[in-house]
Amino acid sequence: MKKDIEIPKVEGVYIAVVNEYNDIYKTQDWNAYIINDKAIDLDMVLIVTSGYSESKTTSVFRKKIDVLPKKSYAKIELIQEDLFALNNTFKVSFFEGNTMFDKTFLFRKNTINLKALQPIPLMQSRGVLVK
Repeated sequence: MKKDIEIPKVEGVYIAVVNEYNDIYKTQDWNAYIINDKAIDLDMVLIVTSGYSESKTTSVFRKKIDVLPKKSYAKIELIQEDLFALNNTFKVSFFEGNTMFDKTFLFRKNTINLKALQPIPLMQSRGVLVK
C-alpha cells in the first residue's frame, strides 16, 4: 500500500528570495521567485507559503501558476524584512506531464540577508537560493 506509492524527487526547481530595486516606490524590496531550470514546462504550479517560530506564526499565502515555461521564473510574493526572523516555508506542487511532484523549500530564520546573496540561475540578479 504505502510502500507502493512512488514520490518522485524534485530537481531543477528552486525558490529564490531576491533583493531588488522597486522603480515605482523607490525602495529596495525582497521578492520571492520560483525558478524552473528544467527543459520542460511545469503545469498547475501551486505554492503555499508561511512563516513560523516557536512563538509566532504568519498567515498562509497561496498562489497558483497555470504554466511555468521551461527555463523561466515567476514572482511569488513580496516579503517584508520582519519575516526573516522566522522560518519561511514554500510548499510547491506541480505537474510535469502526468506526474505530480511536491517539495517543501525552507529558508531558516535569519538566513535571508545581504551577506548571503549569490548569483541566481536564469535571473540576472543576486539573492538567497534554496534547492
